Amino acid sequence: MAKKYYITTPLYYVNAKPHIGHSYTQIACDSVARFMRQAGREVFFMTGTDEHGEKIEQAAIAAGLGAGEEQKFVDSIVPDFKALWMKLNIKYDHFIRTTDAYHVKAVQAFLEKLYREEKIYKKNYSGWFCTPCETFWTQTQAADGICPECKRPLEKLDEANYFLKTSEYQKWLIDYINSNPDFIKPDFRRNEVLGFLNSETLTDLCITRPKSRMRWGIEVPFDKEYVTYVWFDALINYASGIGYPDDMKRFASLWPADMQVMGKDIIRHHAIYWVIMLHALGIEPPKAIFAHGWWVFKGEKMSKSKGNVVDPAEMVSKYGVDPYRYFLLKEVQFGMDGAFSEEAFIARFNSDLANDIGNLLSRTLTMAEKYFAGRAPAIARNDFGNKKAEEIAAEAAKAAIVMEEAMPDLNFTLALSGIWNVISLANKFIEDSKPWVLAKENKQDELALVIYTLLEALRTIAIGIYSFMPETAQKIWAQLGMEGSVESVPFSDAKTWGKLTPGTKVSKSGPLFPRIEIKK
Repeated sequence: MAKKYYITTPLYYVNAKPHIGHSYTQIACDSVARFMRQAGREVFFMTGTDEHGEKIEQAAIAAGLGAGEEQKFVDSIVPDFKALWMKLNIKYDHFIRTTDAYHVKAVQAFLEKLYREEKIYKKNYSGWFCTPCETFWTQTQAADGICPECKRPLEKLDEANYFLKTSEYQKWLIDYINSNPDFIKPDFRRNEVLGFLNSETLTDLCITRPKSRMRWGIEVPFDKEYVTYVWFDALINYASGIGYPDDMKRFASLWPADMQVMGKDIIRHHAIYWVIMLHALGIEPPKAIFAHGWWVFKGEKMSKSKGNVVDPAEMVSKYGVDPYRYFLLKEVQFGMDGAFSEEAFIARFNSDLANDIGNLLSRTLTMAEKYFAGRAPAIARNDFGNKKAEEIAAEAAKAAIVMEEAMPDLNFTLALSGIWNVISLANKFIEDSKPWVLAKENKQDELALVIYTLLEALRTIAIGIYSFMPETAQKIWAQLGMEGSVESVPFSDAKTWGKLTPGTKVSKSGPLFPRIEIKK
């Protein structure tokens, strides 16, 4: 694999506090970034906040601030995002804000170059605008004056604005997507974008707002009476955050992005407008974009107005960060919509975490302490001499290989299923081999092989789950007596059996995941 790996989340709008949808994207990207670092890649993981636009103006006023105090408002919200990412153990490399001076400069450089090359023109715009979605709609797209996305009433606009000539790139974009089948993921999102492009005439993108209507934005460099449309502004962060235009050497070292992740509701902005913006300047598109689904609650998309939003901070405080991370990535195939309920969360916690991995660690370490004075036993022979032990070793190597194939595609369910196959086999191995009987019958060589196999399986499991549950992985690593941090261990070690040195001192701590008792 190539050394560099650049992954991005979208910029989150700061008109309200972060919710489960934000945390879902962050955890997914963080898990991929952690895996890629383990795999030897030079990772650059960027996230941040989108801080301009009419919604911010309105939110600032609603918060009791006066006109011109938008910066004060966004400065008060951004720490909430950073605090949650810290709580969720998100290890990003850079946090960008669209109010950062270097980003403002990059947006203006984009505009200047497009304007010089006559890719931007001014005309009168007459049509609909949705403030909550920050989206323009034509009369054909919204004949009834209702936003096709959020179903709120639209605002009728009739004003002069600047437009990007997106329409002239429609055929090129269709051909590009068809020629690069891995560009938009999952496949059904790719088909969705192609369906739109093949059935609709792409209109030129309005990329400004007159200051007479909205002042909170980046000033257009060639016309001081206008500010930049918030989406055009925000999308450029993927370039400005890695050096464009001041450090083109650094930009070239990281671009194109290897993976750009976002919710399905903003796929068109990324798969159409962002790609065309880049192409218009002669910059290649990102290698891949991935649009994930929504979490729904009782059949409805979560929204603050409906009062059905899940607070990630509350879930983590109640159940722990790693169980929350695990549930989001295991419960539903990434890309599909998922149904959230606390009952489903508790059921998976008790089944997968308490019963499966927690029980395996506890029983294995207890037996190591009881039968081998708390040390990894030496094995009497080089070959396994036990088909079930050999099967576990083979399954551990297979799980690592599957993970190497699954993680670049963000197939977390497949990656985790491989690890859990090892856990299930190891738990079954305990029941089948009956170490307590082997000890009673003084079959020390067979007993040593069983316990060493279980300890070694746990070592590979710790490496595998690090991407998803880093704190849990480190707890297992430490209890196995392994030196240093599991974070620094190359992922290839998960495929190599026998790296646990006999004689290593193991130490059992408290339950990894105490079972949650459901009150009746």
